[in-house]
Amino acid sequence: MEAQQALLEKAPVSQKTPTQKAIRKTFKGTAHLSKLLPTGTVLTFQILAPILTHQGQCHTTTSQIVTLGFLILCSLSSFLLCFTDSFRDERGKVRYGVASVNGLWVLDGSVKLPPEEAAKYRIRLVDLFHAFTSVLVFGAVALFDKNVVSCFDPKPSEEVKELLVALPIGIGILCSLLFVAFPSQRHGIGFPLSRN
Repeated sequence: MEAQQALLEKAPVSQKTPTQKAIRKTFKGTAHLSKLLPTGTVLTFQILAPILTHQGQCHTTTSQIVTLGFLILCSLSSFLLCFTDSFRDERGKVRYGVASVNGLWVLDGSVKLPPEEAAKYRIRLVDLFHAFTSVLVFGAVALFDKNVVSCFDPKPSEEVKELLVALPIGIGILCSLLFVAFPSQRHGIGFPLSRN
């Protein structure tokens, strides 16, 4: 073990090539995507959509209304979760809150942030951008779900089928690029908290 440690300490520090830097930046950007996609909402959607759509067999208007309400609820969840953030209190415990125009509103209310600290968590324009983009990503996931599509359009035309394949892919690619270009600094509910 000591021999391995000694070898590591003597390893020369080499400069990264432009290709290595580009690859590292790509992986770092991809890691940001996992923070921004509404994964909890999508998991809930994947579990409940087949049940609420009766495996895509919505025979009544009520089934379609329930499915539409579920899609709206999941979209709202994707939107609102983009405004959650977290911090560590003086004891090192992770606390969650909701960002507002005045700062962070701590959910459990047991800890009060000083106003200057809370102000660091104010809603910014990029938060609204991420919220709308997350809703688009969720919409793309919903458009890929055959049960949801069958519920609203049991026999789509060829043009609609082509659109249902191309549109979610286009939305996914565009939103992925935007997420990488404009990363979020928030560590909301269900997202990892940085060490500092």
